[in-house]
Parts: sequence; C-alpha cells; structure tokens
Amino acid sequence: MPPEVRHFRIAIIGAGFAGLGAAIRLLRRGEQDFRIFEKADGVGGTWWVNRYPGCACDVPSRLYSLSFAPNPDWTRHFAPRAEIQAYLERLVAEHELEPRLQTGTEIVRARWHEPSQRWHLTDRTGRQYSAEVLVSALGGLSRPAWPDLPGLEDFAGRVVHSQQWPEDLQLDGQRVAVVGTGASAAQLVPEVARRARHLTVFQRTPAWIIPRRDRPIGPLRRRLFRRLPLLLKMARLVLWARNEMRVPALMRWHWLAAGHRWLAHRHRRAQLRDPDLRQKMKPGYDIGCKRVILSDDFYPTFNRDNVELVDRAVERLDESGVYDAEGRHHAIDVLIVATGFRATDPVPEGMFLGRGGQDLAQRWREGPAAYKGTTVHGFPNLFVLLGPNTALGHSSVLVMIESQIRYLLSALDHLDETGAPLEVTEAAERSWNDWIEQRLSRSVWNAGGCRSWYLHPVSGRNTTIWPGFTFDFRRRLRRFDPEAYSAAGR
Repeated sequence: MPPEVRHFRIAIIGAGFAGLGAAIRLLRRGEQDFRIFEKADGVGGTWWVNRYPGCACDVPSRLYSLSFAPNPDWTRHFAPRAEIQAYLERLVAEHELEPRLQTGTEIVRARWHEPSQRWHLTDRTGRQYSAEVLVSALGGLSRPAWPDLPGLEDFAGRVVHSQQWPEDLQLDGQRVAVVGTGASAAQLVPEVARRARHLTVFQRTPAWIIPRRDRPIGPLRRRLFRRLPLLLKMARLVLWARNEMRVPALMRWHWLAAGHRWLAHRHRRAQLRDPDLRQKMKPGYDIGCKRVILSDDFYPTFNRDNVELVDRAVERLDESGVYDAEGRHHAIDVLIVATGFRATDPVPEGMFLGRGGQDLAQRWREGPAAYKGTTVHGFPNLFVLLGPNTALGHSSVLVMIESQIRYLLSALDHLDETGAPLEVTEAAERSWNDWIEQRLSRSVWNAGGCRSWYLHPVSGRNTTIWPGFTFDFRRRLRRFDPEAYSAAGR
C-alpha cells in the first residue's frame, strides 16, 4: 500500500447522531485510533443539511438526545433544528472529538481489500485511507428523493428541494408551488404562506395529521432537569413507555388506533373552515400506514386567501409554471419539492464494494436487507447504523442507534479476541429478514391500504420499519452473537 495512505483501526462515515454517538462510545471504551469522515462542512447529518423554514423534530425533545449524553436545556417540547444542531456541536466540543473529525471530506468509495483484510477508502479529492473496521453512519434520510416531473428543465423559475434549502431564496411577493404534503411540507408550508404572494400546494395523497401541542419548556423546569438528572431520566422513561404502547395498534390490532383516528378527524374538522377542503384532506387508508404528521398550523394555512390546495398530481412543467393532472395551468415563480428522501435506496452506487468487488447498491437493488439491520453478508467488518428495518413509526430512532452501537462495541470485543474479520453468514441474514418480513405482513405499514416510502418501489417489501417494540430490538442486539458469523472468506 502506498505510504500516503492513512491508516485507522476504525473509520466512521457520517457525523450525525449515529456517527457522533459511535465515536463517543468508542472513546469511552478506550479506543483512540479512529476517524469520522463527514462530507458536509459541519456536524449534524440531516440537521446540518435540512434548513428549510420551520424545520424541527417531530419526536418529543426529551427522547431526542443520546441517553449517555442527556440534554436538560431543550427550550421546547419539540426541538427546532437550530437547537438540535447546537446540541450535536456541543457533543463534539465536550467529548473532544475535533482531532478525530474530518469535515468537508466525502468518501466516494470504500472497497474491501482481501489481501490486507482492510477497507480501502477514497475521498472526492482522491486522498486514500484504510481501516480495519468500517462504520456507515450515513442514515436513511441522507439522499433527497426527486420526483420525475416532465418539463422540469424548461421551467424558468427557481427549483428547490426542501433538503437543499438555499440561504438566498427570496419568497416575499413570489408565486410559489409546493409539491408534497408529508412531514417536511407540513413544517415549511405555513412559513412559506406567510411570505409568498400566492402559494399552491399539490397533494396526491392526504396525510393523517394530529395535534402537535408544542409548547415552551420554561427556565424553572430546565433548571430542575439540570440539577436533578434523575428527574430528566424519569420524564424520558415515561415518554418512551407511552410511545411503546402504540406498537400493538401498528403491528396487528389496528382497531386499537380508533382514538387517534377520532382525534385526527376532529382536528381536521376544527381547523378547516371549508367543507370541500375537509373532504379533500381526509385520508382513505389506516392511520399509521404513512408517517403520521404532528402539526397545529398546517390545516389553518389553507384558510388563508393566498393559499390553494390542488388535490391532483403534477402532470408537467413549462417555462412559466405547472400543469396539474387535469390540465389546469398554475403560473409560479418558485417550485419547492418536498418529496422526502430515498429511504429505500440509501447507498450510492459504487460506494461500498465488498468481498469479490460486489456493490452494496446493486446487492440492494430490490431492497436493502441486513442482519439485525447492521451487518451484511459479503461485506466483512462493515457495520451499518440505522440500516434496513431500523426506522420507527412510534418512537425515537436514537433508541435504535444506541442498540446498534452497543452491538458494534460487543463485536469489537470479539474482534480483539480473535483477530479474524467478521462476516455474517448468508443463512443468518436470510433467516433474520424472513422473520422481519413475516412480522410485517399484518402490520399497518404493509396492510394499511397505502403506498408509502417505507415500501421498496421494485420489490414492494417493507425495508424500512422495525416490526415491534424498541426494547425487543435492544434485547436482540444486547451482545454480539459470533455463532451468526464466520471468518471472512472462509
């Protein structure tokens, strides 16, 4: 290997919650020889890139910090983006991660090199690195999903994806169209409506929306949380337990969600004045099948005179605007695409090349699959944080990330003992994913009557959601299980 290649025992790709959480736990384990690579100019992952107006977390803030690095200083029950970003930056400073953090470095290829039993990494500028263990902390929401809109290149105005919001975007006095009514749109639409001369929102499928009930966390309560950490831990535990109670309704007994359906219908009727709008925004599938949205100001936005809902898809664009599916033309100056992320296609082609040169993106062409959402047959010493079937429909994914980090640390203990690279067997991976698929078959995400981003567009498999309680996932990943692995190449 040429001398200019830098060697590390562990390489982490991504500096969001998963990457930083893994780094902190590695330091506490006594591991010093690792490096975090982040393509952005700062840490935060999804909270660095998503900067659209109104951007905030839809998980209660008490559950949205790492359990081993609690944050008593959230100012709201649902933390805004800037506070989450500040929390992550504080983690870097408090745990002295700067010397092991390399921002502005996009890893474009990681190839398993059989003779050296290492991962060889190449960044965008051609610099090379190697590592014994590779941790992918890219996350499932790192790649924006662009819709196929005919004529998009002909549009003379500005086109913006919600995940790539430019700081210089001027909306005051503009005619704006938003495509999509999912979670990102629910946050940015009220903000855009206050500034735009006219706003047109294109909705293909209405979402289930329940009250957000966001409110400030006063200075007295924050002071109590700082002085009495046990109180914060108890508040977090109560919230986590309450969320876990939703799992039976999502997994099998959908009738248990009757209370949430009633709440959502009442919320819609109370906030929309126009009966026609109420009907247009009424979902026709089970609650939970698509991501449930928490919002107090999305519906009222459509009571404004300058806001129009079009409950039809975009057919095409021309130089001056948008044609909807009925052929009606809508003149606009700015098009905002709020169509989410490529959650079922999370890995760029050619980025991860395993044993024999096999491409992980090609391997996952019909849907991502991994053992315990973390390891993949044919890719030795690769650990994927927030991998396939680790997302949640009811709680905080940080619980899942921490479970995977604990599994990674246990695997490193085993690696220290044996020295042989770890590769999950094909049988273990297949058995795990057969079990996942069977568990999901009667869930609301698979049988709820909708087509969501949880389902892979080619295979139709649910490759995204964890089918059960978070404590069950934690239990299954509490320790490394060497019986599911073989030495790489044997």
